[in-house]
Amino acid sequence: MMPDSFRATRSLPDGTRFLSLPAAEAAGAGPLSRLPHASRVLVENLLRHENGRTVTSDHVRALAERDTTASIPFYPERILLQDASGIPVLADLVTLAERAAELGLDPTSVAPKRRMDLVVDHALELDLAGSAGAAGHNLDREYDRHAGRYRFLRWAQTRFGGLRVVPPGIGICHQLNLEVLADVVTGGPLARFDSVVGTDSHTTMINALSVAGWGVGGIEATAAALGEPILLRVPEVVGVRLTGSTRPGVLATDVALTLAALLRAHGVVQRIVEFHGPGLATLAVPDRATIANMAPEYGATMAYFPADTRTLDYLARTGRPAGPIRDYLTAQGMLSATEPDYDDLIELDLGTVERTLSGPSRPHETLRPADLRRPATGG
Repeated sequence: MMPDSFRATRSLPDGTRFLSLPAAEAAGAGPLSRLPHASRVLVENLLRHENGRTVTSDHVRALAERDTTASIPFYPERILLQDASGIPVLADLVTLAERAAELGLDPTSVAPKRRMDLVVDHALELDLAGSAGAAGHNLDREYDRHAGRYRFLRWAQTRFGGLRVVPPGIGICHQLNLEVLADVVTGGPLARFDSVVGTDSHTTMINALSVAGWGVGGIEATAAALGEPILLRVPEVVGVRLTGSTRPGVLATDVALTLAALLRAHGVVQRIVEFHGPGLATLAVPDRATIANMAPEYGATMAYFPADTRTLDYLARTGRPAGPIRDYLTAQGMLSATEPDYDDLIELDLGTVERTLSGPSRPHETLRPADLRRPATGG
């Protein structure tokens, strides 16, 4: 049994237990309801993993009090792998198990303890394009060319029960994470916030769906898969208050590039960016995903969008149960319209965003189409 120092265990209407943030606050955990939403997700993670050793009530209080000199452990629910960096992670896990057996130890002691999703999308080679049969031809050649890779992945699925492999031709890892893989709220005997770390820097795209997540290296991913915590400094959270709405012809990429330039100039490295304000309701989840995907370009740990009706509508449209998720978010106070307290604050009127050109090597250096030089004319 977990210590539950703040007596936060409660039940949802359907009887599912969860660790209640309002209950923890009432029991002395600190002013959790004034924390940014992303920080509250981290608090719930601590409450759920409290064991008196690696996670203690002091970690909860340090986060509640925004003690940025302290470090806290974080246990992601899922590990997202793409093939180029994920297959080496699987190979490391296999090697660990084999070495444990050689030493007379139980191989299951070093088996993955977290759900892992590996999407084959990065290391693909294409031979044909622009014809009706191109996709089928390319897939056939891919399986022939890299037959050993796919035999290994199929075998790994039988070795690791929590591993799901998505074959090529289905979609890219971030798209599938957003549309299919993410739960937002994970069910079971104990309901909890979904969270993820991925072996790709643009894992932050999932922040658009109110899921905490960011990119890590292969060693961190392997450790997280084995159930080890990721240590992070209590983060400062920069609030970006959005007002207004975009003008006709202005795209989500224009907003993302404008924000990348704004946030790089402000300085948000190793901080969490959280979007809020009345302008948030004008951005659909795919637009938010375009913005969150850019977090690595300005150095933020996350570019987090709190849950709202747009989030729930998107979940319903993509075949996920919005009702139980709404119940959980409501019980946690995560659907409140009250704006939290941020460590720093930036404002952006979406109506001021213009069509923007930038990148790809320097996406933070924005350029308006009107500033482009006209080609020289003459004989």
